[in-house]
Amino acid sequence: MVAANKTHIKPHVAVLPSVGMGHLIPLLELAKRLVVEHGMRVSLLVITTNAPLAAQEQLLCSPDLPPDLHIVKLPPVDVDKVISSDIDNVLVLTRLCLITEESLRSLKSVLVALGKPRALVTDLFTTQAFDVCNELSIPAYLFSTTSAAFSAFALFLPKLDSDVECEFIDLPEPIQVPGCIPVRTEDLLDQVRNRKIDEYKWFFFHISRLPLASGVFLNSWEDLEPVSLKAIKENPFFRQIPTPPVHPVGPLIKQEETLSTSDVECLEWLDKQPPDSVLFVTLGSGGTLSLEQQTELAWGLELSQQRFIWAVRKPTDATGAGSFFDVGSEENDPKAYLPEGFLSRTQGVGLVVPSWASQVAILGHPSTGGFLSHCGWNSSLESIAHGVPMIAWPLYAEQRMNAAMLVEDVGVAVKPKVEPGRTIVGRQEVDRMVRMVMDGEEGKTIRKRVKELKESAAKAPDISGSSYDSLSSVAKQWKTDDLGP
Repeated sequence: MVAANKTHIKPHVAVLPSVGMGHLIPLLELAKRLVVEHGMRVSLLVITTNAPLAAQEQLLCSPDLPPDLHIVKLPPVDVDKVISSDIDNVLVLTRLCLITEESLRSLKSVLVALGKPRALVTDLFTTQAFDVCNELSIPAYLFSTTSAAFSAFALFLPKLDSDVECEFIDLPEPIQVPGCIPVRTEDLLDQVRNRKIDEYKWFFFHISRLPLASGVFLNSWEDLEPVSLKAIKENPFFRQIPTPPVHPVGPLIKQEETLSTSDVECLEWLDKQPPDSVLFVTLGSGGTLSLEQQTELAWGLELSQQRFIWAVRKPTDATGAGSFFDVGSEENDPKAYLPEGFLSRTQGVGLVVPSWASQVAILGHPSTGGFLSHCGWNSSLESIAHGVPMIAWPLYAEQRMNAAMLVEDVGVAVKPKVEPGRTIVGRQEVDRMVRMVMDGEEGKTIRKRVKELKESAAKAPDISGSSYDSLSSVAKQWKTDDLGP
């Protein structure tokens, strides 16, 4: 009887994102898809701290989560004990990795208590879990929350590290990742610009473990990144590493959000605007600008005379990731830091929202015709999936690499130029970029391209689409493996 009943139990896998909304959102979407479309039971293991993020709690408490998706919170980490130095001076990745390392001390007991799932899916910054999986004989898979181009660069980095003596940013030529588009040194992600600091050591530790995975899921699809995907799968360099089997399963993006009163007001305002006429300005869940740059952006928006919605945050002199660990918690009064009279002068043309607005709902609205974005990979995929062209405004992490790809290779974005000798984008350049995307000939070209990719993005994860088939092949393997419940 026990054996007969066991055949009716759905196969169980666990999913482990690292800290931050940019990691949680796509892995939660992967978990939902495994449950709803592939008949799995999924435990989402959530790293928590003694100061939980409001936005994260809201996401995890959604009534729309499917019944076979279970949220399992790991014991909370006391951040002050883990990070003893001045917390404001600890860079984002180092802080993230220290919190993760402490949290994963409980992972073995949690996995055993769950009955040893048939597989564990981690993201790039929770690869310490591979050791626990090896000990428990659980296959470990990695989900890349960034592009296939970035994953190719990460796989190439150990060789680059051994071959190059100087800092990568000092190389005279772009970095040629085998089979891929060259990476300009000025576009390199922050974590590889100085090999002497902890940020690089942590990053290198995790990417060096990529070959240990049983497989790698990529949040991309064949039509979006054909060159990089072909290189990873077929180029002799990647085959010799060896690179684990690669499974493009994207776009995995947030499908819905709980709307606040402010969100409803935004959508009602959008309802009154013409189609494709509004620029949405937001720099992601963690992005911030300096006061000087924010002032220039405000003046540029005003000069452009184009309609806009701006989800604006209090400026900071910290890194571009100044709000990474404070999503949904900051107090914010735009009148205190936007140019004097800006709100009254742009009333009717623009709508300013403190801190945060429902990105999914706004990008999906027919009146939205452009997106000024930090080029985080999740936001980039959401923009493409909704057919909205972008103004690329990268701030931190791998966003400069994403921006270069979106502008030069994919053709769905434009990027403002910084004048020689300056470090900020001036108001005239903001004005020019906004007009170009919303009302110019180049804007029409990229709008046509992004509309084509919108159709492709809808087909890829649908039944019989390339991404659906890619995920289905792994799910079928998990269902047949006799590794546990």
